[in-house]
Amino acid sequence: MSLSIQTTEDAVRKVLVVGEVDVSNADELRAALDAALLETAGELVADLSQTTYIDSTGIGVLVGAAHRAAEAGKKLVVAQPQKNVARVLELLGVAGDLNIQQ
Repeated sequence: MSLSIQTTEDAVRKVLVVGEVDVSNADELRAALDAALLETAGELVADLSQTTYIDSTGIGVLVGAAHRAAEAGKKLVVAQPQKNVARVLELLGVAGDLNIQQ
């Protein structure tokens, strides 16, 4: 399955990630998150409600973005991860770094 990334801004800037995130497309996610962080004053939401799979490379991208956000005085929130994605985040112990919201 391919990856689709859409950035929107209502009350907060949101990056909607649709499909599977793996080593072959993690750079696309990194670029989208980095660009959105530059344009965000406070909170950036990475919406994973339509992300069906994420591998360790994709998780590393999310954690890296969360750390870059914190260093810039901003916050990355991972919103609505699907059950299987949320489980992987919990098992790897990165859920706290990602400010997960259901």
